[in-house]
Amino acid sequence: MRTFAASRSVFSFFWFAGRKARRTRLMAVLGALPVLAALAIQIQRWAAAGSGPDGVRIFSNVILAFYLQFLVLVLALFYGTSICSEEVEGKTLTYLTTRPISKTAIILGKYAAYAAWSAILVGAGVLLSFLILASDRLGDPAAWGVLAETLAVLLLGLLVYTALFTLAGAALKKSVLFGLFFCFGWETIVQYFPGSTQKLTVMHYLKSILKPETSGPGGVLSFLFVRLEPTSVVVSVLTLLLIAAAALALAASLFTRREYLFEE
Repeated sequence: MRTFAASRSVFSFFWFAGRKARRTRLMAVLGALPVLAALAIQIQRWAAAGSGPDGVRIFSNVILAFYLQFLVLVLALFYGTSICSEEVEGKTLTYLTTRPISKTAIILGKYAAYAAWSAILVGAGVLLSFLILASDRLGDPAAWGVLAETLAVLLLGLLVYTALFTLAGAALKKSVLFGLFFCFGWETIVQYFPGSTQKLTVMHYLKSILKPETSGPGGVLSFLFVRLEPTSVVVSVLTLLLIAAAALALAASLFTRREYLFEE
């Protein structure tokens, strides 16, 4: 109970600090790119009198792929690894740990604050992109279903990847380099391996939750589902939650036990 209350205090501090952080402004700019792309695509569709692919289909093919394969990974990488490393590199760890709160509460509180900021940045961008591209189908419940499914998968991805990179930040000195290799090496390539090897990636379970619509030309998410041998939705969700919980527990344990040395 004490850890929960302390985590809430840490969350409040870093949540409000995040509003003025340079990292948040930079990520907000990055998150605006798909919105601008959606606006450009929609202007072209309007100029062509609505001809061409359906807006919801474009949203699922282009916008979701960009968020799932790039932006979620980048946000989780830079927020997750900074949870521990910014305190060590900024030499503020001593001030933080001398307060009457446990190191576990520091990890959990900062993780919750940074995951919340990531979720807001992703959620706002996805919602705006959807409203722009699906402006002619806002009365269609099926279109809103696509949005809900997209947001659920992206937010689950943020929680898992941020937890993994929190662990990397607690364990490794060059955690960003490791994270870049993990995101754009391991996760990007191994997810397309045949057989059970693809199940060694987080991306496999995220894509397994999505419902591919492959009928018709340019089927929704067609390239994302190349070689995918999906796991059931229930097993995928449970696996992702287990990975996040295990990564956070290990990160908190490492952060509590390890002695960090400050470099001159």
